[in-house]
Amino acid sequence: MTSRYNVLSPEFRTNPYPIYADMRRDAPVCQVDPGGMWAVTRHDDVLFVLKHPELFSSRGFGLAVNPPWLGGNPFADSMITLDPPQHGRLRALVSKAFGTFAMARVEPRVRAFAEQAVAELPREQPVDIMPPYALRIPAFVIGDLMGLSPSLHARLKRWADLITGGVTTVRPDEHDRKQLARDAVADLRRYFGELLQERRRAPAEDLVSDLLTAKVDGEALTEDELIAFMTLLLVGGIETAVNMLGTSLVVLLERPELWEKLRADRSLLPAFIDEVLRYEPPLHAVPRTTTAEVELGGVKLPKGAPLLVMVGSANHDESQFPDAGQFHLERPGPKNLPFGHGVHFCLGAQLARLEGRLALEALFDHARRISPGPEPMAWHRTLLVRGPSSLPIVLHSS
Repeated sequence: MTSRYNVLSPEFRTNPYPIYADMRRDAPVCQVDPGGMWAVTRHDDVLFVLKHPELFSSRGFGLAVNPPWLGGNPFADSMITLDPPQHGRLRALVSKAFGTFAMARVEPRVRAFAEQAVAELPREQPVDIMPPYALRIPAFVIGDLMGLSPSLHARLKRWADLITGGVTTVRPDEHDRKQLARDAVADLRRYFGELLQERRRAPAEDLVSDLLTAKVDGEALTEDELIAFMTLLLVGGIETAVNMLGTSLVVLLERPELWEKLRADRSLLPAFIDEVLRYEPPLHAVPRTTTAEVELGGVKLPKGAPLLVMVGSANHDESQFPDAGQFHLERPGPKNLPFGHGVHFCLGAQLARLEGRLALEALFDHARRISPGPEPMAWHRTLLVRGPSSLPIVLHSS
């Protein structure tokens, strides 16, 4: 390798997997552009980093989404950027909200809304499926759990994008994009602050009211901690599910035989969703920072080195997943890396899988087949997550 890989280049964002393969073979731990972060691409190395927060701090996540020009980001102060033991104490506050019992309770509402969203989609004409389906359903679910106004749902994804990927991809000269991100942080803080005041006056059966009564080590959460928690719930509840639904449809468009198979046998949907999460994962990279000098993949990294832990590459590592570049519905083996690993394993994994299954079931109930629209699809330009930004399709009733 004579020059650095650029993880934000158009070639990389359109199809990163051949480049991941080159990196795993030739430079499994190497510095990349922009910024010179150290990319970690082999499955075993990725797993080692995620398993050892004492060596690879999640504070790197906070640094990545809170550049000096932003002036603060509540997502950067959330528990996703904390290490044990602080992370564990905060995680316990919301873990019950995403457990098996809670999922059984919300399933009827998610199913009903998914049916409604699909019933309102046009038939026999092109539609960009992302806003009215892949975004609408997860926005309803997380909005419902948090008690957010339905009128706000259309803005949730924009906020989530701008304070995460919209921050990590801004170039120094892109002053307009910087201002968009600053405005998003201000809007989010203002709305969540007003919502907290409202819930203090009139508690409801939602996560925000639960957080207001929660205590960590005997003390209530501060206003900033509450807003950070709410921001994490927003981002986590939106990004994974939206991109998972979009990429599920990409796979089904590429493989019409899978549509027929799944439509006839819904019991195969959990395995399909798991393989989608491996084959085209929503989360492609997580930032970390070394806490001491450490050797990884044969490379000595100094203390304080910023890392990009390439989960998207790990999920295509042939040493772990034979024939990794192919989609296999019957693929055995562990598939949990799309949701992270260890102490930061995604709390919303069950919820995302539930949304995926019910949203696809609703689509199968209302359409006999789907086909690509006349316009090409487009992928997000972002550092951490991957998914369609637009996906024109046609739903056919016959």
